[in-house]
Amino acid sequence: MNDIANPTQHTFRRFKDGETVWDFSDLQTRIFEGERTYKCPTYVRRTPPCQAICPSGHDIRGWLSIARGIDKPPVAGMPWQEYAFQRMAAANPFPALIGRICPAQCQKSCNRDKVDDFIGINSVEHYVGDWAIAHKLKLPAPAEATGKSVAVVGSGPAALSAACYLRLKGHAITIYEARDKLGGMTRYGISSHRLPRDVLDAEIQRILDLGITVVTGKKVGVDIPLAELESKFDAVFLGVGAQKCAPLDAQGADAPNSMSGLAFLNAFNEGRLQDVPARVLVVGETDIALEVAAVARRLGHVEGAKRQNAQVTIVYGRPLPRVLGDKLEHLLAEGVQIRPSLAPVAVVADDTGRAKALRVVEVERGGKRRPNTEVDIECDLIVTATGQSGDFAGMTELDNGSGQMTVDGLYRWTGRPGIFAGGEVLRPLNVNRAVGHGRIAAQVIDQYVRGETMEKRPAFDVYQFDMLAELEQRGLKPADYHHRQESGTDTANFAVHNFEDRSANLDVSASDLFLGHFALEPRVERIERPITAETVLGDFGERISALAEEQVVAEAKRCMSCGSCMECDNCIIYCPKVAVERVPEELRAVGRYVTTDYAKCVGCHICKDVCPSGYIQMGLERIKA
Repeated sequence: MNDIANPTQHTFRRFKDGETVWDFSDLQTRIFEGERTYKCPTYVRRTPPCQAICPSGHDIRGWLSIARGIDKPPVAGMPWQEYAFQRMAAANPFPALIGRICPAQCQKSCNRDKVDDFIGINSVEHYVGDWAIAHKLKLPAPAEATGKSVAVVGSGPAALSAACYLRLKGHAITIYEARDKLGGMTRYGISSHRLPRDVLDAEIQRILDLGITVVTGKKVGVDIPLAELESKFDAVFLGVGAQKCAPLDAQGADAPNSMSGLAFLNAFNEGRLQDVPARVLVVGETDIALEVAAVARRLGHVEGAKRQNAQVTIVYGRPLPRVLGDKLEHLLAEGVQIRPSLAPVAVVADDTGRAKALRVVEVERGGKRRPNTEVDIECDLIVTATGQSGDFAGMTELDNGSGQMTVDGLYRWTGRPGIFAGGEVLRPLNVNRAVGHGRIAAQVIDQYVRGETMEKRPAFDVYQFDMLAELEQRGLKPADYHHRQESGTDTANFAVHNFEDRSANLDVSASDLFLGHFALEPRVERIERPITAETVLGDFGERISALAEEQVVAEAKRCMSCGSCMECDNCIIYCPKVAVERVPEELRAVGRYVTTDYAKCVGCHICKDVCPSGYIQMGLERIKA
């Protein structure tokens, strides 16, 4: 900088005039306390917020990269959809199911929302899941048999997830289901207009095709003692769900035309309930309550020979919730009446003892009842869905006193070793979270039956990208390390140079990204068929249509690839020293698109500043002789 005239005009200077040699005596302190001049770029993979909050731990960024063409299939001729399905199924074997009914916490956390709108993650998953079913894709073959066996009790999403991933590990699996068909709440608690039965059946059968034994019509604890499973198998996973509804908290709740939400949905999904009375009153704001209301409106009531719309009303004791989102909007559009801030007091019965009305009282926020505000809401059927608990018939020792089980951080029941649990038997949750319980529990059970140490789970307990596995599938597996001290490892073939995977403990916020790189692009939304109060009767057709392939690719290209290279070339274009260059094409892999020549790098950190995805961090030392 000696040749710059009037240096005092500068507001900031990295070096003083004449300063040509650095003092490296305490370089570590200077790196972390000094200017970025002391640092050079390193490539740090971190967990994107969508995956960090995803209960099943989906590699969302990974399969969006596949859809957009950055991560190409490792086998010639493999469709990208098949490769994306493989990546999805590594964490969640139900992409077609989850793509339809998941509440999509991932989308609510998407960093793209800071630019224009979130990525339509569910819509991509929906498309790939349907493509996989249409093309009869299978899960990978199980590993070599271990000689170990695990009993899985229940067949809901947690149980099936656990069964799937344990079988893939090579263990023999037997599922015990009390009903005639598998699926748990996905079959008996969700109607076909939200989850078509052919979709559910296909994704369950794919898991069974791994070679899983199924015993139906036998309830563990009643028909089969739990102790028998403990003695017969190396471990037991309990995914029995929450099959009991809390009773109506009101005088006269035992009226013959008062029932639970689960009983209502079970009767409907088994084909026993084909119409409802003229006036249906649903108590509660749970998913079960909303499902009951939607089904009741579609069934309607029969008067004479004609089927007519039923009057369906939901009451609950809190103000109108915002968290219900689309579900609430759909119900209102379909003609369901919502009456919030009302608490049940008593069932008003007729001369025969049947409920003819529900007496309610207004409540303030917090549950305090307002005096002299009681009113009767006339009805012909009361359905209660205010909460659920596990059915521990014959297994009362499992009940923690609240109708649920208690497990530790490794999903081990605290009662005795060898018993694990997941899903709604632990606490109310959505389908995606139940799948995550099953996947993580399967990893722990695998360690348990092998006699390995079961360690604390990582901060982000999600599907973890494996750089070594990625290099191996590209034919780029590093050579064996000779275990001798050596310098110049940036050119050695046994080392993965300049890469850190911190995704188990670090995520990526919008402040880590160069948001100015992204143009405004509207989200590609799935077509939603409108259903109104006039058209809802008898309409059990699916509401949402999957995107077309070109739409899916366009939506995937909106992903900002938070925490991983998106191959945009910004670091190459803006590097003033031409120190960043592409890796030769034959040596590229995911996250290995560019490299840095540290003989040229001056630590200016421009590459970090212009990295849209936050993949480049400043940290490596730049020491020159």
